Amino acid sequence: MTVPKEMPEKWARTGAPPSWSRKKPSWGTEEERRARANDREYNEKFQYASNCIKTSKYNILTFLPVNLFEQFQEVANTYFLFLLILQLIPQISSLSWFTTIVPLVLVLTITAVKDATDDYFRHKSDNQVNNRQSQVLINGILQQEQWMNVCVGDIIKLENNQFVAADLLLLSSSEPHGLCYIETAELDGETNMKVRQAIPVTSELGDISKLAKFDGEVICEPPNNKLDKFSGTLYWKENKFPLSNQNMLLRGCVLRNTEWCFGLVIFAGPDTKLMQNSGRTKFKRTSIDRLMNTLVLWIFGFLVCMGVILAIGNAIWEHEVGMRFQVYLPWDEAVDSAFFSGFLSFWSYIIILNTVVPISLYVSVEVIRLGHSYFINWDKKMFCMKKRTPAEARTTTLNEELGQVEYIFSDKTGTLTQNIMVFSKCSINGRSYGDMFDVLEHKAELGKPPQRPEPVDFSFNPLADKKFLFWDPTLLEAVKMGDPYIHEFFRLLSLCHTVMSEEKNEGELYYKAQSPDEGALVTAARNFGFVFRSRTPKTITVQEMGTAITYQLLAILDFNNIRKRMSVIVRNPEGKIRLYCKGADTILLDRLHHSTQELLNTTTDHLNEYAGEGLRTLVLAYKDLDEEYYEDWADRRLQASLAQDSWEDRLASVYEEIESDMMLLGATAIEDKLQQGVPETIALLTLANIKIWVLTGDKQETAVNIGYSCKMLTDDMSEVFVVTGHTVLEVREELRKAREKMMDPSRTVGNGFTYHEKPSSKLTSVLEAVAGEYALVINGHSLAHALEADMELEFLETACACKAVICCRVTPLQKAQVVELVKKYKKAVTLAIGDGANDVSMIKTAHIGVGISGQEGIQAVLASDYSFSQFKFLQRLLLVHGRWSYLRMCKFLCYFFYKNFAFTMVHFWFGFFCGFSAQTVYDQYFITLYNIVYTSLPVLAMGVFDQDVPEQRSMEHPKLYEPGQLNLLFNKREFFICIAQGIYTSVLMFFIPYGVFAEATRDDGTQLADYQSFAVTVATSLVIVVSVQIGLDTGYWTAINHFFIWGSVAVYFAILFAMHSNGLFDMFPNQFRFVGNAQNTLAQPAVWLTIVLTTVVCIMPVVAFRFLKLNLKPDLSDTVRYTQLVRKKQKAQHRCMRRVGRTGSRRSGYAFSHQEGFGELIMSGKNMRLSSLALSSFTTRSSSSWIESLRRKKSDSASSPSGGADKPLKG
Repeated sequence: MTVPKEMPEKWARTGAPPSWSRKKPSWGTEEERRARANDREYNEKFQYASNCIKTSKYNILTFLPVNLFEQFQEVANTYFLFLLILQLIPQISSLSWFTTIVPLVLVLTITAVKDATDDYFRHKSDNQVNNRQSQVLINGILQQEQWMNVCVGDIIKLENNQFVAADLLLLSSSEPHGLCYIETAELDGETNMKVRQAIPVTSELGDISKLAKFDGEVICEPPNNKLDKFSGTLYWKENKFPLSNQNMLLRGCVLRNTEWCFGLVIFAGPDTKLMQNSGRTKFKRTSIDRLMNTLVLWIFGFLVCMGVILAIGNAIWEHEVGMRFQVYLPWDEAVDSAFFSGFLSFWSYIIILNTVVPISLYVSVEVIRLGHSYFINWDKKMFCMKKRTPAEARTTTLNEELGQVEYIFSDKTGTLTQNIMVFSKCSINGRSYGDMFDVLEHKAELGKPPQRPEPVDFSFNPLADKKFLFWDPTLLEAVKMGDPYIHEFFRLLSLCHTVMSEEKNEGELYYKAQSPDEGALVTAARNFGFVFRSRTPKTITVQEMGTAITYQLLAILDFNNIRKRMSVIVRNPEGKIRLYCKGADTILLDRLHHSTQELLNTTTDHLNEYAGEGLRTLVLAYKDLDEEYYEDWADRRLQASLAQDSWEDRLASVYEEIESDMMLLGATAIEDKLQQGVPETIALLTLANIKIWVLTGDKQETAVNIGYSCKMLTDDMSEVFVVTGHTVLEVREELRKAREKMMDPSRTVGNGFTYHEKPSSKLTSVLEAVAGEYALVINGHSLAHALEADMELEFLETACACKAVICCRVTPLQKAQVVELVKKYKKAVTLAIGDGANDVSMIKTAHIGVGISGQEGIQAVLASDYSFSQFKFLQRLLLVHGRWSYLRMCKFLCYFFYKNFAFTMVHFWFGFFCGFSAQTVYDQYFITLYNIVYTSLPVLAMGVFDQDVPEQRSMEHPKLYEPGQLNLLFNKREFFICIAQGIYTSVLMFFIPYGVFAEATRDDGTQLADYQSFAVTVATSLVIVVSVQIGLDTGYWTAINHFFIWGSVAVYFAILFAMHSNGLFDMFPNQFRFVGNAQNTLAQPAVWLTIVLTTVVCIMPVVAFRFLKLNLKPDLSDTVRYTQLVRKKQKAQHRCMRRVGRTGSRRSGYAFSHQEGFGELIMSGKNMRLSSLALSSFTTRSSSSWIESLRRKKSDSASSPSGGADKPLKG
């Protein structure tokens, strides 16, 4: 190894890296970071990023070209630009260029203004941050510098309540031992204060002169986005010192309760962990978007086919007929043959017929989605008064997909539960504490006032938390009696944690815990007499039963998701060294000394009991260490932390060694209550045929109990399968047995299905038709095998056949893998909901991500598409907003394609009567205004406001949600039906006026037929027909719908008469030549008769079809509307009856004329509001229709003055 001259020889012996040059491969990836304090010249050699951040995309010069380039990445915009270019070629264009450029420019302008506004605010935010002031040590003097001018290697001074300018290595602070306190809300959303500490060798660098001479060099990991990890080494004074995340202050943090501190800039600007985490979220598209892309391609193919047909017709016509009229109708100069005329005609018709997919379609879709998003944001029923938190649609592109969800993947803690932890029970030395007993020594249940005991009185302890409640006085009595095991138990709880204590006034302690569990445990120890008072980097002070005792803190073996435990090593005042450990039972019970076997068995029974009650459990243990062993272990720990590679694995191995052969103390049980409304929400979503999978890191017993509490699991289920295999073979066998048990009952049904052991990749499995209800519970280690490539299909097929699935002890990565597995094979819409940072990967993987703004920060919310504060709001998000959004978008698209095919196909039929000359039927201004003025607002109103049933009925009848899951309202079949209706309308729209005009005359006897009169008649018929059609399609009328529909018709006539007026002709004589044509045409009775006839013939088949459909095969929504109508009539009859005065004595309300009552129906439960089966069966009855029922109801009401209100509804 070559040792550079600048590097002291001793550094080489301590294992410095082999090269001082920055390792940077040709593709620019940084392998390690080197930063030398107070040496800008040295650091500039590496060309590190400056501290200037840039989140904006444009500047004044680049905005127009870059934004246009981005917009024309959209296929639709490119397509319309192509059409515009075609229209600029006079030989093929029969339309003016403004018919395309007006809507295109309008769309591009609106999008550009939106992008420019967004970027302006990004510029403003960047400038505000980049121009913040910071104190930088330059040439031994503190100088004010803007943040953008801070460089790697600079030393910065921070003062209380200031933001950290870059990722800094903490050098020293105003607090003892180099401590400082920070708030990380901008990084992870957690408002609890966290502590950071300078390494001892730099903590004494408190004054400017010492810091100016500091020339240490840091060699560390390259920039990355891991907020909780940092590894590096400080080389200084011929020694090296390990660095960890505890020594770092990250950009975005705020300094709190610390007068000042100094830090060395390690990462700046885009290299900081804050900016590394601000990557763009993957763009999500809905299934309707994907279908639309396919349909637009089909339409374009159809457009080309029509163009080819008309071009061939033009070539034939020119060859057979047009050749004879060259004297009167000469070809253009460029046209030299009939074939070339047909070629030009093809492009002309492509231009004319392009309105089958107008650009306004895409604009309208975005406007409708925006409106739906605002409805979610404004929904007062999804507003949490307690937290003052509204629901928020963080995206506008996924609203209709909320109406198609089939699978929900939910976190448990903080999502289904409140994540507010309460110390409930504990097991100490084989005895369980925490059960409540009444005066008769019977177990009492909390919430029953007659039996509810008084909580334990902690008045002996002046430092007790008054909010803490415990119900078993025997534990406090044992503490007061001096039981050594119980004292050691609470001593462990008061020492083994990372809680920060703040004492604002004498005796008023405030704990700042990183997790609610830790806060609950330390608070419990506090109330039972073991009060955690304060900590320094090397000591912890605890007041034990009134006596202050300071322990020397030798080491903290911190918690992580792999270790699932944390330990502290302390030396008590007598010099005795002891390790205290707390952790998950699955991890800790394997690390106990064999002598604790009997106690282990008893404690395990208690753990199972606690988990069965849905409590979160931890096991506590300790181990005595002798001085010599500890010193040897501490040296090995130091060497592991200094390792340049795999230092985390080496540390874990060292930790594993000392955390063995421990002595069991007991266990704790913490209650995390269900959120309000969770069981009802899950029941409702299950009735909507939505499958709910819970993915949690909790132990199996706790998760299963919560499953029963929230009604995911019920006693009525045929069986709950539990998969706990530790090997691939065991897991496969357990899944196979589960499938066999599910198939056994279904074989006896005789439904014709046969079971095949080999899994199917299509997964339309017979298993999903099994009789009975099943649930699957699988552990994390079993899930790891189940997710392997050769078994994932077996697992998925088994799980999808179950009504509920609970995955326990899963990692964040496994959560995402489960979601991805369902997305990959089921082709179903998935929704993931969670509240913590460990749910982010799952939320981003699912089609729709929902964040709960709860107790675990806001990382889940920031990564989500929708957010609110309580799980119960999910039912309203899906069953009301999601279903309505899907319904509205489907009705919008069906109507939009219908009206545009009806509008465009008239040109196709006209082509056969105009020599295929690409002559348009309509006036070019009508073509321009049809989609952006005459028909745009009515369809927008329907797309934004329409409803099939009110919100209350949507919640009462969750089966209404199923059409979205089955994609029934807009699919390829529905699309072709809309197209067929549009073509049918266009045929009548052209041929009825054509036939009338062939023979009709004006009032004065002159011929009625002329091109302009025909154009006005067809255009007027079209506007009226599509307006009546949208009136039929509208299910929920508002004043806005009325105004837009009838207002659009009025606007059409106003513009029509204006364009044929003398005024416009005087101003633009070349553009508006046909003065008075509209007035003269519409003054003819024959024209109005033609319009009325066309409208009736176009609309009557639709009315007849819908009438028959309602009569013969009504949908569930039709039935719900009918029952609502009946209820309204019954209420009206009740009101009428109450108005009738009565005489004589009041007698029994029962009479012999009444029919049989509802007692049996009520006892059967079939009339319950959530039961939609009765309604769904009602829709399928063929013996009688709801129309006949309504008629019979009316006749019964007419014949019996009192029977109408009392008779049950019969189909």
